[in-house]
Amino acid sequence: MEIAKPDFKININEELFRKYWRILKLARTPTKEEFRKIALVAAAGVLIVGLIGFLIYIGMIPLP
Repeated sequence: MEIAKPDFKININEELFRKYWRILKLARTPTKEEFRKIALVAAAGVLIVGLIGFLIYIGMIPLP
């Protein structure tokens, strides 16, 4: 008994390429102001996560 492969009418790689190409056509480079805002938000997020991790570390030091 042999198992038959499913018959796909459209190539999956071609479908993915079309989706990615559509997104790439819509994409553009950010302006300097947009880039600064994105960088500021990302830096603030890194600092907040680091601060939370540091506070957890400080809180765990007294525990045996």
